[in-house]
Parts: sequence; structure tokens; C-alpha cells
Amino acid sequence: MGVCGSRSRARSRTRAQGCCAGELLLHALEDLSALDFKKFRDALAHGDLQGRSRIPWGQLEKADWTDTKNLMLDFYGKEDALDVAIYVLERIHLLNAAATLRESREKALVSASSLGLSSSDHRRSYKKAVRQVYSHIKDQNSRVGDSVSLNARYSKLVIVNKHRDEEEREHEIVAMGRRHAEIMKEQANSSIAVADLFKPGPDGWIPKVVVLLGAAGVGKTMTARKIMLDWASDEVFTEFDYVFYIHCREGNLLTGQASVADLIARCYPGSSPPLAEMLRDPERLLFVIDGFDELRFSFDRPQCELCSQPWEQRPVEITLSSLLRRRLLPESSLLVTTRPAALWKLGKCLECERYAEILGFSEAERKDYFHRFFENAEQAAAAFQLVRDNETLFTMCLVPIVCWIVCTVMKQQLRRAGGLAQSPKTTTGIYILYLSALLGSLSGRLKRSVPGVLRRLCCLAADGIWKQKVLFEEKEVQGYALDQREELPLLLNEHLFQRDISCVSTYSFIHLSFQEFFAALFYLLEDEEVQEPLAGPTRDVKKLLESYGNSRNYFMLTVRFLFGLLNEDRRRELEEALGCRIAPRVTQELLSWLQSSQKTALALLTQETGVIRELELCHCLYELQDARLVAAALDPFTGLCLRGLNLNLFDQTVLAFSLGSFPHLEALDLGHCSFLRDGPEGCAGPQPPTLPHRDKQPEEGKPSPLRLLCQALVRSGCELQTLRFDQCQLSATCCAALGSVLGTKPTLRELDLSGNAELGDGGVRMLCEGLRRGACQLQTLRLSCCNLTATGCRELAATLGTAGSLEQLDLSDNPVEDSGLRELCQALAAPGCGVQKLWLWRCRLTEASGEALGAMLPTSPNLRELHLGDNALGDSAMRPLSEGLRHPGCQLRVLRLWRCRLTRASGEALGAILPTSPNLQELHLGDNALGDGAMWPLSEGLRHPGCRLQVLSLRQSQLTGACCADLCAALSTSRSLEHLDLSENDLGDEGVRLLSEALGQPSCTLQRLWLKKSGLSEATLQKLDALREVKPSLNISYI
Repeated sequence: MGVCGSRSRARSRTRAQGCCAGELLLHALEDLSALDFKKFRDALAHGDLQGRSRIPWGQLEKADWTDTKNLMLDFYGKEDALDVAIYVLERIHLLNAAATLRESREKALVSASSLGLSSSDHRRSYKKAVRQVYSHIKDQNSRVGDSVSLNARYSKLVIVNKHRDEEEREHEIVAMGRRHAEIMKEQANSSIAVADLFKPGPDGWIPKVVVLLGAAGVGKTMTARKIMLDWASDEVFTEFDYVFYIHCREGNLLTGQASVADLIARCYPGSSPPLAEMLRDPERLLFVIDGFDELRFSFDRPQCELCSQPWEQRPVEITLSSLLRRRLLPESSLLVTTRPAALWKLGKCLECERYAEILGFSEAERKDYFHRFFENAEQAAAAFQLVRDNETLFTMCLVPIVCWIVCTVMKQQLRRAGGLAQSPKTTTGIYILYLSALLGSLSGRLKRSVPGVLRRLCCLAADGIWKQKVLFEEKEVQGYALDQREELPLLLNEHLFQRDISCVSTYSFIHLSFQEFFAALFYLLEDEEVQEPLAGPTRDVKKLLESYGNSRNYFMLTVRFLFGLLNEDRRRELEEALGCRIAPRVTQELLSWLQSSQKTALALLTQETGVIRELELCHCLYELQDARLVAAALDPFTGLCLRGLNLNLFDQTVLAFSLGSFPHLEALDLGHCSFLRDGPEGCAGPQPPTLPHRDKQPEEGKPSPLRLLCQALVRSGCELQTLRFDQCQLSATCCAALGSVLGTKPTLRELDLSGNAELGDGGVRMLCEGLRRGACQLQTLRLSCCNLTATGCRELAATLGTAGSLEQLDLSDNPVEDSGLRELCQALAAPGCGVQKLWLWRCRLTEASGEALGAMLPTSPNLRELHLGDNALGDSAMRPLSEGLRHPGCQLRVLRLWRCRLTRASGEALGAILPTSPNLQELHLGDNALGDGAMWPLSEGLRHPGCRLQVLSLRQSQLTGACCADLCAALSTSRSLEHLDLSENDLGDEGVRLLSEALGQPSCTLQRLWLKKSGLSEATLQKLDALREVKPSLNISYI
């Protein structure tokens, strides 16, 4: 090895004298042993080459050193071939060989420097400069000139694939306290790594345009900067030769004309970028366009005004538009970050090929962020535990900017005598505490100037909010007298403003949420006695609320802060910190707006103006934290309907707060909502499959996701009547909490839990405990599709005898089976059972259930409706069922037997009982193979004077025109039949003409008829239309 090493080093010294890439590569291959050379070729053909193409093994299998060298040069080019060779040598653990080749290349480059830099040199130089620029970030808490390592501070974010329509993303994600609450729960989201954004999809197609969505403060810019750093470190996107970062704030401020080559030159360190070489392979270029939502110019220009040549000098907005609209460098790739509110604008100019959305930090990454933020591990653990124990704060830390604010506040509190004993509950509280700590550190001289500066600062913030501006030029700042040398450093050092590095004359609040906080304060600050008027927006809060009500995309957080600043304690804290008086003069306007905001056109049309339908109102009330004012605001409302939302822990906390102070709440509808235990990980990724028809035991150690809401309802003095949690993915643990509501709310009349497949028998058991409590007066219980078996039916059966108030019970779409039905039938016959309506469709019943049903009907005098559809009862079950119907003690009025595998025999059995069942008013027999033969016995029963049937459904019963004569006889003589459904039956023209003649008879009392339209001639349809003149009360519908 020593001889070989010496020979290799000697050879390296020789090669350094101006060797070309091919010679360097050939000599490196010649130094390999036969076995190592074979491993090298195998790795070239089958290994991971960081996104580069692999040379087919068929070409490499018998290749010698020279052949392999030529293949690599052809496949990768001269310089890239050396990069690949070094990488492969390291992969197969030939580290000395890799180091030798790298050293040889560097020496050769030095000797060749007089001839100019190679393309590889330019790339390396650019990457080095990028690493220097992006390796550190300015921390808002640091002193002037200080910075922190991006890698040291950056925590991984949860990013999911998104494929959403523009309309679904209409509202801006609120950055404080919650994720976007309307992610479609049907879509199984899957996490995606940043490095995979440009990887092939399942179909093998590689996207060229990727849009990265995210709320303000969720980490889009940090992620974009991390991409630049990781690319320059050869960790991601190695398929691109150059990656250029364009911040849209800078694009807004550029004036004059520039080509895309000029924009690239601005990104390149040094004075002479190799633009021609860069633009030679545009397919290997990636543009990271950060903050698309901040672009202020229009994208509605016609195609003829756009440019297509990279050297063409045009106004910057046209150059950027041409790049985004793919007229300029269409072969290049784009990574665009934007807030969701601008997605519609982006869709006008760009066809996105892959969407991804940043949801925020997972629980693990929140913990990681705390440990990265705090220098002391013990302090980090203490601060994180405090926040972790506070559901509100911890959920808010899902968003990185909030996580930073909370960490800042915690760090400031740790320096105080009281430590972490107290923590704020609301977003407003956190911001006030942060601002108070910031201002409390100022010297007395600077403190005296705070009130005046603050008023001008709030005016600037409000003006920006109205104009949808987050970046202010120096002249705008000067317009509010914020340019004095003593005050401007205060804003920079204390980070109320942040100077944009690339645009030295521009200022911004450290985050949009701070701007919105000061904008809200603008409407509450008392005027100074002597003050020069400032040109700014109107202080009419009604105008602000009106604009917010019209757009919903803007002012959301400003309105929340307005409510938060109405809290007397928060207001006093801020007054002490600012030295200004804050007057709650807008209290009545805010409460009046909240109460009138639900009077939409639809609410007025449906006469449901007393129902709250927006979670955002609850967030506003939560910021208020004043039970008296919250109760006053909610006084006119009687209902809360928030269907189809993903409610995280913070949303649940907010909702519970409103429910606890809702004086006249009668109906709470949260159907189709998901109650997430935590942040993004609660909804990202596929959920584990639900085991069908098995009792799922409660999850140990995990509280019910309904715990907060049910506790609030129990404490509330409202007279709740209706509670709906249908299709909310609830598990058995929820039923204990619901049981407590049942036992303490005697006014509750309806509980809907249908569509929660994980409730199972265990959940029903806990629910029954609440039903058996004396205070429970529930009348309607819906448990369809809840995975209820015979075991659960036994629990219910034991409860029905003592829950006499229960009148309607829906157990449809559960695997009840015959054994479960027998348990129920015994309970229904008990004297204390008051059930009047029973739904049992699709419950896996068979003919064996006929006997139990037939025996139950005469002994259940309260039962009025029985739904047995979609069960394989068959004709055998109809015989005992008919006997029960015929019994004088049977009081059944409605019987549904659709899709029960009935034939002609069942028609005969049911027809026979019609004359002797005077209580039976509705009979539904659709989707059964009755055939024409069943119509004669049914017709005979209908014609009998003792028949009182009003509704008969024979939809899709395999009837033809042959049965119409029997139908006509029934129609002509029946005095009770009012509705007849014959849809989805091919009666033909002749049969329908017979019916029309019977319908025209004075003795026919039918009011509604359903028919199948297809197959009928125009003449037949005209004959039916003519009946309207003879029988105006008859309504004929076609299906």
C-alpha cells in the first residue's frame, strides 16, 4: 500500500501540470485494483448519484479504464464527470483515492487559473458566496450586528402535498394560534420533504413549477433561505447548476429597466458573472421566488407585452411577469412561496404543477425549537414544559412566528423575579407582555418619547393595513415623523421595525401580526391634548369592520386584537407600559358588529339570524376574556353551527370559552368536524384503518377530544336542546364526556352521533350511563354507522326501560344482526319504553328476525314508525311480521321495507293485512322484486273499505304495464291513498294511458304520483299533462 501510495502521489504531482479532466479521471481509474474498478462501475450503473443519470450496466460491464472514462465524459461532461467520480469513490469507501483525485483537480485548477475559471469553478465560487450570505440570520432579539446560525436555529417544518381549488383557499390562514381550519378532511395528506419537492411523482412526471403555501409567519422565507443554504452545501437540488433567490419585496422597489440576466447578476457575488454560461442550460436553473403575495403589480398584461429573451431590457415588473408566466426561460424551474390569499392571483399567471403547504411545527419540532432558542438546556426544558401544559399556548406555537414570540416572552420572564409563574392566555396577552418587556428596558429619556412615537407608529401600521402594505419606503416613514436619529435606532434595535438587508431604505414591522396589533391600537389610543394632525386612515372603526366583513381576507387579526384590547386588565398593563391612555370607546361598535355579522342574506331567508356560523367570532370573544361582555355579545343568539372544520386544541379552547358564557344556547351543531389532539400531525398522513364491527377500547391516558367542550356545556347555564356531532371521527372515550352532559342537561332533547364508526359498543355503554341518570330527558338519539353490535344493543335494551323520554332511536347501518334485534325487541315491549320511531336499515338482519319483529309489534303500543330497509329479510320474515301488523294492539303507522329481498309472496302477505291494519298509513316497498304478480293482492287490500293507507312506494319493483289494470282498480276505489311512487318501473305507453284514465276519474283521490319518464312517448306525456285541467290537485313527477 505504501508503494502504491507513493507512486500515486508522484503521479499527482505530475498531473497537476495542466492536465485535462479526462487525463485526471483516467489516471484515477488506472490506480484502482481490478476489484475496486468493478465496484466503481457497479456504483455508476446502480448507485444513488444524487439525482444524476446512471450509465447503463450494459455499457459498463465490459468497459476498461479508457472506455469508462469516455462514457463518463459523454454522460456528465468534463467537470461533472470528476464530481461524480469523487462521489462514487467516497461511496465505495475508497477515501484515499477520492482525496487524491480531489487534490489533483485542485492543483490542476491552480495551474490553469491564468487561462480563466471553468464553469465548475464559477459554480463553486457562487455556492461559497451563497453559503456566506445565507448561513446566518438576523435575530430580532439580538444587538445590532449580531446574528445566529441558520442551521442552529432552523427546526424542521411539517410540509404536506396539497391539491386544492382556488375557491377552497379563499380565506387567509390566520397565523396566530391555529392552522387553517378548513383543510378537506377527505383528502389523506402526506408529508413531503423539501428535498423531494422536485422529485418525480407516482406517475414518474417531474414538476417544473412548485408552489409552497403557508400562512404569514409559518416559515416560508426561513424555508426558502434554508433551501439556498442546503443547495449551496450540496444537500438538496443537486440537479440544478444554479439556484437564484428573488425576494418579491425587492422586486416591488426596483425601478427602471432590467433583463432577467440583470436580475441574475444581482444574485451573483462579484462583478463578472458568467451569464452566457449560466443561461446556456436553462433547464438546470432554479428560481426561488419568495413572497409572491407581496408583489403589487398587475399580471393582466397581454402576452404581446411580455418578453422572451433573457437579455431583453424591459421594466422589472414585465421581466418578472414574463418569468412567472413562463414566456421567459420556460425550461427553468420555479419554486414560489406565497400566502394562501394570493393563490387566486398566482393562478392567473402560472400553472402550478405541484402544491405543498407548510403547516407549522409538529410537537417534536416545537420542543426542538425551544431547545435551539434557549442557550441553557434547563431553561429550555422549563419553558417548554410550561407552554406544553398550557393547551392554548402550546397549540399557538404550531406557527413558527408565534413560537418565536412565546420563547422571547419566556426568556424575558426568566430574567425577572417572578420567573415563569404567569403566562398569557391570548394572542393579545402575549403581544402586550412582549411589548411591555421591550419598552421596560428603555432609558428614562427614551421612555418619555414613547407615547408620541407610538401614536405615529400606530398610524403608519393602520395606513399599511388599509393599503395592504407590509413594506414602507423611507419617505413614508419620514411622513410620520419616524425618521429622527434618536427614535429610529430604537425601532431597529428593539425590532419594532426591521431593515431589509437588500433594500436599505425600506422598513417593515418584524411581522405582519405586529403591524396588525399596532393597527388595532390605532383605534383605541386617546389623542394628545396638543398634537399636530397626521395624514392617515380614518379612525372610524365601523368602516374597518365593514371592510373586514366584505373581504374576510384582510383585517382578521386586527379585529381580533381590537377585541383583546377591550379587556380591562390587558388595557391597564399596556397603559402602564406605553404611558398612553387607551379608551375602550369602540366596545359597543364591536359588540353590535358581532351581533349583526350573522345576519347574512341566507340567514335572513331561512330565518336563522340567531345562529353563529363562523368560528372567527369565537376567536374574537376569546381574545376579550371578559365573561360579562362575552355573555352580552352572545345574548341574541340561540345556536352555534360550525360544520366541516378541523378543530385543533386551540380552536377547542376558544370554542369552549364561548360555550361557557352562552346564555341562551339551544342548539350546538359541530357535524363533520374533526377534533385534533394536536397540531399538523393530527391531520397529516393517512390514518390507521378502522377495524370493522369491533368494540374499540378507550385509548389509555388520552383525554376525550370533547372534554373541553363538554365541561363548558356542563358549567354553562344554557338550556341546550340539540347537540350534533355526526361524522366527527369520535372514539369511545368521547361518550363519557357526553354522558356527563346528558346527566346534567335536562333540557337536552336531541343527540346526533351518527357516522362515528369508532364509538362501538364501549362508547354506547358509557353513553347509556348518562341516559340512565334521572335528569336526562333525551327524546332523539341517532347512532347510525357507529359500529354497534349485539353487545351494544344489550346495553341499550337495559336502558330503554328506564329512559322513558326517548322517542326516536336511529341504529341504522350498524352490524346489529338478528341477535341484537332480539335484545331490542324485548326492550321495546317493556312497559317503560317510549320509543315511537325506530330506524334499523342496513343492520344485517335476516329472515330469522321476522319472529321477533312480529311478536314485538302487538306489545309495543308506542311504536309508530319502523325502518327496516336494506336488510335480507326475505318473504319468510313477512309472514310473522304480517301477523304482528294485523294484531289489534299494533299501532304502527309507517313501515319501510325497501330493498329487503321481497317477491310476490310478500306482496300477498302485506296485501292481506291492509284491510285489518287501520293504523298503517305508509308502506315503502321499493327496490324489491315484487313483479306484476304482487299487484293484484296489494290492489285488493287497497280497495277494501278498512284500508287507511295513504302512501305506497313501489319504486323499482320490476313492474310492467301488465299490472296497471290492477293499479287502476285500486286508484278508482281507494278513499285513502294519496301518494303513489311508481318510478323506475317500465310501465310503457299502454300501461300509463290506463293509469291516466283512472286518475281522471272523480273517485280517484290521489294527490302525488311518481313515474319513470324514459320510454314514454310524447303523446303519453301530453295525455298526462292534460290531467292537470281535470285534476288540478294532482301532482305528477318524473324521475
